[in-house]
Amino acid sequence: MSEQPMLITPYRVGVDIGGTFTDLVVVDSVGAVRAFKAPSVPSDPTEGVLSAIRLGASALSTDVETFLSNTELFVHGSTIATNTLLEKKGAKVGLLVTDGFRDSLEIRRSMREFVWDHRKPFPEVLVPRYLRLPVVERLEQDGSVRIPFDPSSVAAAARVFKEEGVEAIAICLLHSYANPAHERAAKAELNRLLPDVWVTASSEIAPTIGEYERTSTTVVNAYVARRVVPYLESLSNRLSSLGLKRKLLMIQSNGGAISIDEIGHAPASLVLSGPAAGIGSLKFFGQDTGSERLMSIEVGGTSCDVTLMERGMVSMTDQIVVDGYHLNIPSVDIHTVGAGGGTIASVDGAGLLKAGPEGAGSTPGPAAYGRGGSRPTVTDAQLVLGRLKPGPYAGGVITLNLEKAVEAIETHVAKPLGLSVPDAAAGIIQLVEQNILHAVEQASLEKGYNPRAFTLVACGGAGPLHGPSTARLLGCSSLYIPRLAGVFCAFGMCNSDLRHDYVKSWLNDLDVAESSGSDVLRAAFVKMQGEALEVLTREGFTGDKAVLKRGYDLRYFGQQWTIPVECSATDAATIRAAFEQVYQRLFGYVQPAGSIEIVNLRLAAIGKLDALQIAVAGAVVSDPVPTSRRPVWIDKQSGFVDTPVYDGTVLSTGQRLVGPAIIEEATTTLILGSGDKLTMTDAGNYHIDILQDEAA
Repeated sequence: MSEQPMLITPYRVGVDIGGTFTDLVVVDSVGAVRAFKAPSVPSDPTEGVLSAIRLGASALSTDVETFLSNTELFVHGSTIATNTLLEKKGAKVGLLVTDGFRDSLEIRRSMREFVWDHRKPFPEVLVPRYLRLPVVERLEQDGSVRIPFDPSSVAAAARVFKEEGVEAIAICLLHSYANPAHERAAKAELNRLLPDVWVTASSEIAPTIGEYERTSTTVVNAYVARRVVPYLESLSNRLSSLGLKRKLLMIQSNGGAISIDEIGHAPASLVLSGPAAGIGSLKFFGQDTGSERLMSIEVGGTSCDVTLMERGMVSMTDQIVVDGYHLNIPSVDIHTVGAGGGTIASVDGAGLLKAGPEGAGSTPGPAAYGRGGSRPTVTDAQLVLGRLKPGPYAGGVITLNLEKAVEAIETHVAKPLGLSVPDAAAGIIQLVEQNILHAVEQASLEKGYNPRAFTLVACGGAGPLHGPSTARLLGCSSLYIPRLAGVFCAFGMCNSDLRHDYVKSWLNDLDVAESSGSDVLRAAFVKMQGEALEVLTREGFTGDKAVLKRGYDLRYFGQQWTIPVECSATDAATIRAAFEQVYQRLFGYVQPAGSIEIVNLRLAAIGKLDALQIAVAGAVVSDPVPTSRRPVWIDKQSGFVDTPVYDGTVLSTGQRLVGPAIIEEATTTLILGSGDKLTMTDAGNYHIDILQDEAA
């Protein structure tokens, strides 16, 4: 493994823009992989992408044009939609609503994520009241017309929007999920009167019951569109001019890719673009782990994202919140907690140690970066404890300074708590790992899963340093760490199928629908399936490469919330059985013969790409040899231990290690606890058998 593989064209390329680095992964036609990191450029993300491409081309001894012309698949994940929302740098938005409902967006649902935090103000409304204007019309819940559509009311609103310099308009009319005719008429009128203004209709983005969520989603989509779409079009054009022959693909929140041509009407679907790409990696590495149950902790600079996969399937949700704004879009169910390498540690007014939620970001970053940061972070603690070594990382992009890390922890944590610097650093690590533990428990135990039955996958640049401790706390016996842990999401992009999600509100009693005839449900899917197949065909997927998966949002009558159930059948008995299986897992009981209501019909249209194959390396029978030794804090019981340090790039299939040990990889650093047993897998990744504490 000491020599980098010579890659064979054509390539698949995945690019993930993070706060500090832009990651680029290149996979060749036989599964060999190369990974590169370039500094991100927040002011112009395109430059960060191009820098990573230039770095990759140079390492492959070619030029950018040749590199891109040999690329068959270029997939991009970006936080630009999320950052636009977080930084409040979106468009000036106008909103058209049914007459009498202009305040629904601001009233919200009066629900709080933390019910006791009742004094915290709601986030700023993205559309001020004077730009929330009425349309004379009214539909009943079944879609029938109560008050006819009046185009003159749209014309009056358009005059106000023009005078106020509105850049994008959202349309959300009452019950448009049942009948989109009035929204379509309003959009056509606006396109005629204001041809240069971006217009989004809720029936195109989120055609589901729930007026507030539908309105919020449509407004967010309009808010981010004017920044996201031009960036993507500019990047796509730039790549095409440099030799890329196929259309740029983007990763959506649902974990699937979508072409640049199709994303234009729904850029809000990119808000979880980066983290959702990890699903592609989990599917790939599942082959190597030999486990059908995987649970990943991806720990980066600011957060830890937890995802569960069982038998190749991940939980999905359509209720996500970004900075207090609700979006009703299909998304991978990812649980996120503020626990990353840049998480800031402090002592509060009561003299208690805190970790987060504030982070140091990439600038100034942790104190050890030497960029002006003075407050201690998790990275500083890892450096003080010997788990990270001082010096340059990522080709010299950053350099860790031990003295600055010691000073920060001593000043802000050790002295206020009356502790030594190593004890303070150990406390920071233990507290953060408790936060990670709670995040995993929320994503597993609270969803009816036993985490001990899963293989824990530790990834992200910082994840492998927390993996063994987290696995021990959870009671997991198996830990898996990909060699590409530091570019986990970028690699996942290379193994992500295309995906489009469709949803249709369809309020019906399951048993009544069955008694009405066996074709009622099938007929309800017909229009959705036709639209889905048309889009897949347009993107080049037909035959067995075009896969449709049906699903339902179901609930017992009288309950408020629905449960998503994937089920290809259209008969009541099979749908009921699938619903009760999920319900039993979540709540521990079912209602025998209880009346079940169908709220939404769902359809996932998947364009299947050829799955990446694992490139199996030849086994090496020699024992691994450490490159150095240094004192490393292993755990509370062991303290500092003289620990061997191995160069991960020269470890190969079949080699074994027993902890304690440190393994330094190209994109991450691993730690083995005392007694943990590591085996290099067939694909050259790390499988660790965790030694559980006897007291656990």
